[in-house]
Amino acid sequence: MAIEMAINMKQVRQQDVIPELCKQLGYRNALMVPRIKKVVINTGVGRLGEKEKETIAAELALIAGQKLAPAPAHKPIASFKIRKGETIGFRATLRGRRREDFLRRMVQAAIPRMRDFRGIRTSAVDEYGNLNLGFRDHTVFPEMIGRDTRMIFGLQVTVVTSARSREEALTLFRLLGFPFRKES
Repeated sequence: MAIEMAINMKQVRQQDVIPELCKQLGYRNALMVPRIKKVVINTGVGRLGEKEKETIAAELALIAGQKLAPAPAHKPIASFKIRKGETIGFRATLRGRRREDFLRRMVQAAIPRMRDFRGIRTSAVDEYGNLNLGFRDHTVFPEMIGRDTRMIFGLQVTVVTSARSREEALTLFRLLGFPFRKES
């Protein structure tokens, strides 16, 4: 049922997840079933130099599979020596095929490679059904294997769903193969 070696997450969703969600949640129509809308990847770079920012942007673009949008500072902060308009982070919004590929790589390769990983906490899913994950080390992603990485940085991944409640989203994520902790 989960995505154990599935090549195409969309195909797994159509064949396995939608009928199971209809049965579990009592939906009469497949279009009522919650789905993943987008995946947003963020990282902060603060006051790093231009060379370091370029390195982070290049490596994160490899992970995301698309070019990143710089996140400028909206207002100056004197104590942090940040000027208005200065790039303080990068973000990418993934939809469609890139979203499916990223989620497959994240669930099957990156999450199991995290140090001391015991499962995703159910508290990572908010009341609107969105999953928020933080990665302390970007080298857990398969694109970074074998690459000479000079800087290690963290990133934050938000999986936005159309779920109406937290329970619907948890059911959706579990059926898609996200490894949640066994809560007692």
